[in-house]
Amino acid sequence: MNKDWTGNGHSIFMGVGASNHTDKEREVNDYYATSPIAIDKLEAAYDIPNNVWECACGEGHLAKRLKELGHKVFATDLVERGYGIAGVDFLATGVPPFDCECILTNPPYKYATEFVEHALEILPKGAPCIMLLKTTALESKSRYERLYSKGWLKAIYQFSERLLCAKNGDFEAMQQGGGSAVAYAWFVFADDGNNEPPQIYWI
Repeated sequence: MNKDWTGNGHSIFMGVGASNHTDKEREVNDYYATSPIAIDKLEAAYDIPNNVWECACGEGHLAKRLKELGHKVFATDLVERGYGIAGVDFLATGVPPFDCECILTNPPYKYATEFVEHALEILPKGAPCIMLLKTTALESKSRYERLYSKGWLKAIYQFSERLLCAKNGDFEAMQQGGGSAVAYAWFVFADDGNNEPPQIYWI
């Protein structure tokens, strides 16, 4: 098992918390691996903090690329997919691991709001939560009330070309099927007390 962050297993689970997959439906039907180019595009436009917790790492597509670019990456997932530390239910964690400066992931879409809320609850004040979401995540009265009305959204980095997010990590099948019909963007959130309107960029 690939483990990027230094420290022993006991210290990790004391700091993070683990789960026995009590909500199995969550991971079975909502795993979409992300092309690593998503990191390259973001890195060229935004200063990603050095110490990153990738809390839904899947097979490590984003975490590996972050590490290649020099970031210190702590990778976890609810499910064992051959990378990072498995059995960690992000939504049940208490504090970020070690010297975490931001949380960055492609979350299970149906739990995206909960991921943002929880990340901002446990991150140091003002630290960024960077989520890869469908552009349509801007819609919904519930998301507006729970996320956007609070001034947490700082920036949107919209992909100018379609990004590949492959169900169950099968990029070949997705490409053979004509690519992605879904538009994605990086959403940067932070609870910093600043309620200025978010900025939008194209990457």
